[in-house]
Amino acid sequence: MTKPKRLVLVLQDLLYGGTQRHALELARRIDRSRFAPEFWMLCAGGDFAPQAREANIPMRWISDKRTVTFSAIRELRRAIASERPDILMPLTAVPNIWARIFGRLHKTPCIVATCRGGGNIKRQHERFLAGLAHHHIANTQALKNALVTLGRPDGHVTVIPNGVDTDLFSPDPDGMRPWRKVILCVARFVPDKDHQTLVRAFDLAFAKVPDAELWLVGDGPLKARVEFGLRRLACENRVRIFPGGPDLLPFYRQASVLALSSLREGLPNVVLEGMACGVPVAATAVGGIPEVVEEGRTGFLSPASDPQALAASFVRLLADDDLQERMAGEARAVALEKYSMAAMVARHEELLARACGAGLASGL
Repeated sequence: MTKPKRLVLVLQDLLYGGTQRHALELARRIDRSRFAPEFWMLCAGGDFAPQAREANIPMRWISDKRTVTFSAIRELRRAIASERPDILMPLTAVPNIWARIFGRLHKTPCIVATCRGGGNIKRQHERFLAGLAHHHIANTQALKNALVTLGRPDGHVTVIPNGVDTDLFSPDPDGMRPWRKVILCVARFVPDKDHQTLVRAFDLAFAKVPDAELWLVGDGPLKARVEFGLRRLACENRVRIFPGGPDLLPFYRQASVLALSSLREGLPNVVLEGMACGVPVAATAVGGIPEVVEEGRTGFLSPASDPQALAASFVRLLADDDLQERMAGEARAVALEKYSMAAMVARHEELLARACGAGLASGL
């Protein structure tokens, strides 16, 4: 019997976040007779550790510091040199930089880089480091196009959209629709998510829909700044902020609209989760969002940094119950048809099997 290939997914941390959730779902669903997944983290943060432990996914913290240090980078090199994984799959920017460099230096048989966010082309120094990976996985066609524009051969980049657990993320089983006009945003408080535009848009919409509410779910370095900015707005008392957590389903099932005001994106998991729960989307037309949200069918798109346009999307959805219900059904149907978790995992298995069998360096 062939021994499973050792698949090391290198992450910055296991804090709550879309990439970490994606890694967890991939690792716990992948065929263990073919691949043996494990997590290596460059710094502290273990929000998803209980779920990983329950799924029997080995975890290794390269460092216990809160940020990536020079010592952690040095230890990553030692781990790659001594452990000799069959496949290295780095996720997020810093792991994609150093795991590729050290993987090549120590002749890792297969290095599959990932590009999952709108700013990752620059952050991961793809212009200079793309060739160190045997292959790339991008979660949107837009990111693939950007890599090809930089000179990466088309055949060396595979688009695998994120998957969503449509059994877990589903509408209320009793058929209950939200009775409150909740606009929900699930996103870390970081610059790319541009919460300032979202809050300004809600303030404008609030003037026309005074019974609307804005729920912000997440953590991050800009949280205090957003809270401070709310104090000067008329809508302050209609905004609620919740910490991030592993169980987002109750939030989706109470939402009338899923909002995202990002400046840059890959393919946000929260959009897929919201759609699977039958929630129409009002989001910015950046990154892979227009590949998922169909204008006028499953939601409305607006330019980045345009609170007036985003507010108009909110008002259209909140003021028309029939439109909201029709879009809810379409959103659920699209999630079921195109973004199942099974399809996402199967495509990874197919790619990794080819990587181990023929060698991606030969031109897969």
